[in-house]
Amino acid sequence: MITIKRELNLQDFETWSGATETMKDLTASEIETIEMNIVELYPDGLTETELNDILWFERDMIAEWLGYNDFDEILER
Repeated sequence: MITIKRELNLQDFETWSGATETMKDLTASEIETIEMNIVELYPDGLTETELNDILWFERDMIAEWLGYNDFDEILER
């Protein structure tokens, strides 16, 4: 299997499944904050699947990056 890594803005990333739902609930500013955190945590980059999995399965961690206790707080606003 070949892994291809490329540079892109998180706003332009084509998500799938649950990650798509996560992105729908975020503002442009929040997506920029998430992108900065991911760049810091993964300085060597990550695959599209890894990025999608973070957006899909790590929603509470994302919420914490944004100053919330969990993702439910984002949904309630």
